[in-house]
Amino acid sequence: MPDPSAVDDAVAVFTDLREEGRELDALVEGLPAPDWARPTPAPGWTVAHQIAHLYWTDRASLLSLTDATGFGVMVEEALKAPDSFVDDGAREGAALPPAELLARWRGTRDALAQALAAASPDTRFPWYGPPMKAASMASARLMETWAHGQDVADALGVRRTPTARLRHVARIGVRARDYAYAVRGLPAPDGEFRVELTAPDGVQVWAYGPPQAPQRITGPALDFCLLVTQRAHRADLELTATGPDADRWLDIAQAFAGPAGAGREPGAGREPGAGREPGAGREPGAAREPEAGPDQEAGPVQGTGR
Repeated sequence: MPDPSAVDDAVAVFTDLREEGRELDALVEGLPAPDWARPTPAPGWTVAHQIAHLYWTDRASLLSLTDATGFGVMVEEALKAPDSFVDDGAREGAALPPAELLARWRGTRDALAQALAAASPDTRFPWYGPPMKAASMASARLMETWAHGQDVADALGVRRTPTARLRHVARIGVRARDYAYAVRGLPAPDGEFRVELTAPDGVQVWAYGPPQAPQRITGPALDFCLLVTQRAHRADLELTATGPDADRWLDIAQAFAGPAGAGREPGAGREPGAGREPGAGREPGAAREPEAGPDQEAGPVQGTGR
C-alpha cells in the first residue's frame, strides 16, 4: 500500500504544476503577435522559444508516461544532435503562429496533468537522465515552467509574486548539490549542508540538512530558486553562505541536469540597487529553527540552464 503522506505530497505537486502552468499562460494569452518575438534573457530565445521549449518538454514527458516506444524514438532523434536538440525543438515550435503554439502547449499540459495523476506512484518512467517517478517528473516540470516563466516575465517587464510552489524548486536545488560539482569535474564536499530558506510568506522557513551542520546557506527562497535555476547572478541575491564549502557552492549551484550553464550577468533583469552589497552574503547570519518538509527523490532533473 502506498505511504499516505507520499501520496498526499504527490497530489500537491500535481496541483502546483497545474497552477504554475496557468500563471504563465495568463502572462502570454493576450500578447500581440509582435510581443511573442521579444528577446528573453536566454541568448537567441524569444518569448515564443520559451513557450515552445515547455511544449516540447511537456510532450516528451507525456510520451514517457504513456508511450515508451514513442519516447524512445524521441530519444533516438535527440542522440543524433546531442548539442542542439533542445534548441532545435524550441526553434521548431517558435516558428508556429502564436495562437497555434499556445493551443498546443495548453493541450499537452492538460494531457500531461491527467497522465501524471493516473500514473502508478511507484513506477519509474524513462527520461533523458535517470528514470523518474511521476511525482519527481511533476516537480521537474514545475521547475522548468517556473524558470522559463521567469525568462518570459523578464522579457515582458513583469514582476511575478513568488508563491509556496517554489518549495519544489528549492528541494531540487538542494538535492542537486553534488551534481553541480560533478558536472564541473570537482569533488563534492563531505557531509550535508544546512539550508534555511525564508518562504515567500515571510514567516515559514524551509529547512534541509542537519541543524548543526557547519556549512550553511540562508536567505529568501525566491533568491535561492533564482540562483539554482541560473536566472540571476549571485551578486544580485540576498543569500548568505557560512563556511568555505557553502560559499563555493553558491558560485556553481544548478538544479538542472546537463552541462554547466553560463548563467546571468550581474544586474541582468534586476532593479537598480537590488541584491547584495559588494562582499556581502559570506558572513554567518542568525536563523530561525524551522521544520523540515517531506523529501522526494534526490538528484537533478533534466532541463536547460538557458
